[in-house]
Amino acid sequence: MFTSTLILAAQSTTPHTVTWSPSTALIMIFCNALAIVIGYYAIQNPGKGPGLPIPQLASRKSFGVPELLATASFGHILGAGMILGLSNAGIL
Repeated sequence: MFTSTLILAAQSTTPHTVTWSPSTALIMIFCNALAIVIGYYAIQNPGKGPGLPIPQLASRKSFGVPELLATASFGHILGAGMILGLSNAGIL
């Protein structure tokens, strides 16, 4: 009884979020790509971990798994903020 009341109280305070659509996916993809580009130029000591199994760019910088995980995590934080902000502003 007490737990169901607690769950109902928590549900009433949860903000409305936008449902998935191609526009939300494009925003998340754009934010991840932007974060990877920023990380490629901003990370000072790349290549300390294992490399990616894809061909690297023509530069001498090696972009490995740790750099990809870090930039993708940052991109998801940016994307979640952008999606929530745009949905609260009424744009999405």
